[in-house]
Amino acid sequence: MIRLAYRRRAVTPVAVALSALVSFGVLGAGTARATPLPKPPTTTCDPSVEPTWVDIMSYRVDPVITDYLSLYIADGTTGQRTDSLTNTDSVTTTVNNSTEVGASISPLFVKVEAKVGFSVMKTTSSTKTSQITTTWNFNKPGKYGVYRGTRKVQGEWVKYLCAETSPTTGVWINALSGGVGTFTTFEPPEIGTVSCTTQEPAGTLRRAVQIRLSC
Repeated sequence: MIRLAYRRRAVTPVAVALSALVSFGVLGAGTARATPLPKPPTTTCDPSVEPTWVDIMSYRVDPVITDYLSLYIADGTTGQRTDSLTNTDSVTTTVNNSTEVGASISPLFVKVEAKVGFSVMKTTSSTKTSQITTTWNFNKPGKYGVYRGTRKVQGEWVKYLCAETSPTTGVWINALSGGVGTFTTFEPPEIGTVSCTTQEPAGTLRRAVQIRLSC
């Protein structure tokens, strides 16, 4: 929590105090942006009740195939088989380009979940593995994609701190260098198979696998 200097009789103007904090590098001064930054719903705050406020400025969701194997099952060769998938990509959680993501950043990813509508990883995590081996039972001939993948979410966010101006009141100040931070996270990975029998919806992980299969 950042405390701003105050006195009972001669109160330092808040604007002057905030300017000093920016000058000494405590707070990001910010840069001009075409899109206004999201701001807290109130101009004042209580640092003991809500010391920080975060929001998502922008985001995008992309399917990522992390491990993959293409199979052609010929007529008469159906049955159980065990295969190792080849790693093709990976996703790592990052906040402001740092891979060290602790529990204190969880409120950011809670906001992300509210935006995208599915669960995401909230601490340091990666989809990178040394090897994926799985067993499947194919009962129909055809072309299949065996995959492991996820949905990657990346975007920009804002963070405000409640800077204390008196024991029970404060003002919101932007706490990120340049005013905006970046984040990357991902949905818990899934493993499955896809065939070319029925086209999956556009933008989904399963459709991305079908495209890899040239369906």
